Amino acid sequence: MGVPKALAELASRPLVARVVSTVGSAGLDPVVVAKPDSPLPKLDCRVLSEPSEPRHPLTGVIAALGASAGRGVVTIACDMPLVPSKLLGWLAQLEEPVAVCEVGGRLEPLLGRYSQQVTEQLQASLDAGAAMRDAVAALDPFVIPEERVARFGDPARIFFNINSPEDLELAEGLLGHTGRFSLPISRRSGRGDAPATAPP
Repeated sequence: MGVPKALAELASRPLVARVVSTVGSAGLDPVVVAKPDSPLPKLDCRVLSEPSEPRHPLTGVIAALGASAGRGVVTIACDMPLVPSKLLGWLAQLEEPVAVCEVGGRLEPLLGRYSQQVTEQLQASLDAGAAMRDAVAALDPFVIPEERVARFGDPARIFFNINSPEDLELAEGLLGHTGRFSLPISRRSGRGDAPATAPP
């Protein structure tokens, strides 16, 4: 990317700032969870430092749950700038202990909702070195299939994540495009290893 992903600019705004704005538009309180040494732009929200080690996405989710005062969290990765606020607001209303979206037949654990009651199980999975998808699958989550996500827009667009300068350029065009997104979802690299913005 040339710069830390959170700082990469999409339409003249850092990716993480764009996601924070989307979370706020959903009526949620955004909290950015990041490593202590992670460079971030100036943000109009709380920034929570997760432990320096291990470098695993569960670390951020667990830190967010610990700071949520029992309310649970909705999670979204900072490199998912096209997720609509209405989807985040809907996720926040779910009552299942764990609810995660599914894309291409695979769980997308960084777009979901987690209640505080699963914190110990997630910590046990982190201590065991489990991959995030495996850890979440072990919780028997409520899975939100693509066809249900499609009520909020084109799933390929919603799940699009930024991994390269070319992705940024493509996302720039998508911001002003409301039609179907032709890029196959299968282009996506393995998820579950990206930092998360976790708004409670």
